Amino acid sequence: MSFDSFSDFLAMGHHALYVWSAYGICLSVLTLNVALPLLARRRYLQQEARRLRWENQK
Repeated sequence: MSFDSFSDFLAMGHHALYVWSAYGICLSVLTLNVALPLLARRRYLQQEARRLRWENQK
């Protein structure tokens, strides 16, 4: 598909709302698929470190 100008590209043939929201949702899902496991791993490691410190104090 060819566009005459950058504004035509952004308008996506009057389908801009659909196209750009689809890109935004896709990017959000991909970001969450990366971020949530990393955060869960960090939380798990912190809990394990806390548990080990508590067990070593006994």
